[in-house]
Amino acid sequence: MATQGFFQPMKWWQKLTRREWTIAAASLSILVFTLSFISHSHRFSINSTSPADDLVPFTPLSNAQKRSAFCLDGSVPGYHLQKGFGSGTHNWVILVEGGGWCNSIKTCSVRQTTKLGSSRFMEPDVFHGILSSDPSLNPDFFEWNKVKIRYCDGGSFTGHPESEFKNGTGLFFRGQLIWEAIMDELLSLGLSNAKQALLSGCSAGGLAALIHCDDFREMLPKNANVKCLSDAGFFLNEKDIAGIPTFERFYEDVVNLQGSAKSLKKDCTSRLEPYKCFFPEEFISNIKTPVFLVNPGYDFWQIQNVLIPDSADPHGSWLRCKLNITLCNSKQLEVLEDFRKSLLKKLDGFQQNPEGGMFIISCFSHCQTWMTGTWHAPYSPKIDNKTIAEAVGEWYFNRKAAKYIDCPYPCNPTCSHFSLI
Repeated sequence: MATQGFFQPMKWWQKLTRREWTIAAASLSILVFTLSFISHSHRFSINSTSPADDLVPFTPLSNAQKRSAFCLDGSVPGYHLQKGFGSGTHNWVILVEGGGWCNSIKTCSVRQTTKLGSSRFMEPDVFHGILSSDPSLNPDFFEWNKVKIRYCDGGSFTGHPESEFKNGTGLFFRGQLIWEAIMDELLSLGLSNAKQALLSGCSAGGLAALIHCDDFREMLPKNANVKCLSDAGFFLNEKDIAGIPTFERFYEDVVNLQGSAKSLKKDCTSRLEPYKCFFPEEFISNIKTPVFLVNPGYDFWQIQNVLIPDSADPHGSWLRCKLNITLCNSKQLEVLEDFRKSLLKKLDGFQQNPEGGMFIISCFSHCQTWMTGTWHAPYSPKIDNKTIAEAVGEWYFNRKAAKYIDCPYPCNPTCSHFSLI
C-alpha cells in the first residue's frame, strides 16, 4: 500500500489562506526535501565560497550501457570528480548525494522528470563542506580526491532490474547496478590504489553509505584505511504522532517496488522482513567497517515525514512547529524531545563500539557535512567547542575517541536552526 500522506495534499488545505497554503505546500515531502537542500545550502553557503572552490563538471558514467546502469528515466547516471593534489593524491573522499525515495509508480514517474531521477537535469557543481579544497574550511580532507555521486534511482542505490518486469512500467530500477558501475569506474581512475578512503553520504545517500559500507571496504586494498560516514542517514522506525507506522509502510513500499532485498544485509534479512532492514537500527551493529554517524537530535526531515507526516496532522496544528522549531509550544517540544530520546536509545549499542564515532547535535537541521557553514567555519554549530569536521578528523585519524552527544534543545547557542517559514 502506498503511503499517500507523503505526496498528496489533505482536504483541510482548501480552507487555508493564501499564505497558509504556501506554508503548507512546502511541507509536502518531495518539495520539502528539495527546498530543504536549496534553502539550507543558500543560507549557509552564501559568502562562504573560497578561491579554492571550483565548478566541477558532471561526468556521465562511461560504462553505463555495458553495465545496464540507468537512472529512473533510462538516462546515464554519473558523478563529479576533483582530483587530489599534494599528499592527498592517493586518498579519496566520496559523498553520495541524498534526496529521499520514491515508493510507487506514480511518485517514481514524477521523480524521473527531476535531477533526482534523470541525469538530463544535472549540471556542474561547486564542492563545499567535506568536498572543499580550502584547508581553512576542510582541514583534513582538502587535498584528497573528491567525488560526489549523483543520486537518480530513488532507492538509495539498492534497486534491481528484476522488479521492472514485475510492475510492467518503463521505469528503471537499477540502483545497485549504478553503484557497482560507478565503483568500477572510480577504481579504474585510481581508487583501487587508495591508501585512505572515506565513503560518506547525506540523507538517503547516508543510508546508502551504511548499506554499501562493507562492500566498499572489500573493494579497496587490505592495508588501506577505509571508513564510512553517514550524515542524517539514521532514519528511525517510529510510529507517527497518530500511532501509525507511516514511515515503516513507506519503506516497505520502496523495498518491494525496487526489489531492494538483494542489496540489504543478509544477516538482517534472514531474521526480519527485508523492508525492516532498510532501517539502520537493524543492521548497524553488523557493519564491520568503522562508521561515524552525524545526526541532528531534531532532524527536521524526519520530524516532518516520520514523526508528523501530513496524514497524522489533518488539522495542521503541527504545521508551524514542524517547519520551525522555535514556533513549537511546550507540549510539542516534549514530543520532539521524546523523538530525540528514541534516537539516543537506539544508538546505545553503537556508543559502545570503540571504532565508531558520532556527532548528535541538538539543532533543527538535516544534512550538515556537505555545506561549509555546518561542516567547518567560524559560525558552525559545535559540541564541546568542536565542529563536525574536527570531530570526524579526530575519529578518522584515531586522534581520540569522538563520540559527541549534545544536551537537549535549546541548550546549544551555536545552532542555527533551519526554518521553512
